[in-house]
Amino acid sequence: MKAAKICVIGIGYVGLPLAISFARLHHVIGYDLSEKRVDELTQGIDSTNEVEAAQLQHANNLSFTCSVDDIADADIYIVTVPTPVDSFKVPDLSALLGASKAISKVLSKQNIVVFESTVFPGVTEEYCVPELIAGSDLEYNRDFFVGYSPERINPGDKLNRLENITKVVSGSTPESAEIIRELYANIITAGVFLASSIKIAEAAKVIENTQRDVNIALMNELAMLFNKMGLNTKEVLEAAGTKWNFIKFQPGLVGGHCIGVDPYYLTHKARELGFHSEMILSGRRVNDKMGEYVSQQFISLMVKKKINIAAAKVLILGLSFKENCPDVRNSKVTDICQYFTQIGVAFDVYDPVVNPDEAKREMGIDVIPAIQQRYDGILLAVAHDEFLDMGVSKLKTYCREDHVFYDVKGVFPVNLVDGGL
Repeated sequence: MKAAKICVIGIGYVGLPLAISFARLHHVIGYDLSEKRVDELTQGIDSTNEVEAAQLQHANNLSFTCSVDDIADADIYIVTVPTPVDSFKVPDLSALLGASKAISKVLSKQNIVVFESTVFPGVTEEYCVPELIAGSDLEYNRDFFVGYSPERINPGDKLNRLENITKVVSGSTPESAEIIRELYANIITAGVFLASSIKIAEAAKVIENTQRDVNIALMNELAMLFNKMGLNTKEVLEAAGTKWNFIKFQPGLVGGHCIGVDPYYLTHKARELGFHSEMILSGRRVNDKMGEYVSQQFISLMVKKKINIAAAKVLILGLSFKENCPDVRNSKVTDICQYFTQIGVAFDVYDPVVNPDEAKREMGIDVIPAIQQRYDGILLAVAHDEFLDMGVSKLKTYCREDHVFYDVKGVFPVNLVDGGL
């Protein structure tokens, strides 16, 4: 297709790689509400660590702004804002609707608006389109068009990148769908899948992470059961994994803004339709209590070793929601911290990947800059490469002679640790 001016709304871990890829072929402007984020990116700094400084420096067709006026002449708007849930596990569409309202102020005839944020089926056409109409006074599917192309970015993953992950696309008309398909096909080497409708594409996205959530919940429940049986879950899964059709999921803490959130979007829509989802919500309940379960298991091991809990100090390794990623949003490590605080166990948190200021602001947790003392126990919560490179023997040098080493991620040999999922 001919060169277009593209505006990416929301320049986070999803929007930035997308903007850089499109900037190779088009003029791209990234719009974000955060002046700090825009200033950093303008200086070539990406705090999400998703792109290298060199990529930003060589993106000559890419600029950033906080001003709606600067995006008024775009041909295509792509929305990549977060869609979290609130404290009651209800979908929070405020950022999505805010982006739609901002676009409506500058929307022109023949513009296309593509949404990438995770939603439940119907949000694009039933929530976003009315905002676009109300603010622009343009007619849908005559004056402007929309599409939905779910993001599939995996934060911290340097192997599976935007370009080599198949992209699902859709459009509000056959003609707009083809334009969107061609737009993405020029940057996605893995290929593009054209869904038959926007709702199909929305549903496909929300079940991707729901499927993972339910399967991890099964592994977590099995881990709890095997623990009661005195069996090592890691060894059981290794044995079962020798069968060709055994799906190799692992137990663990399920946080972040995808797997730990997306199922609630689907169950929210289910409730609206009068459908009670049993399996999805059951999986969520299992995964939501794993932080407390891990904490209890850790304390139980300390008691068995006759370590004085009241006088002990524990080191928690890792705070982000996944390995090699600085994002702390919805990290289930906070559940461990809260449990230790409630029962009066002193602890330090060390994470070389996260920003200490963000951890303090978002979670109220102090992250120590370095490990400088010995502890009565270490709880490896996030398997950052730095911890793996250090190895269990090096990490144990930060422990007192009588200690507990708990490996949540199961990354170290079972005979070298005291417990884990």
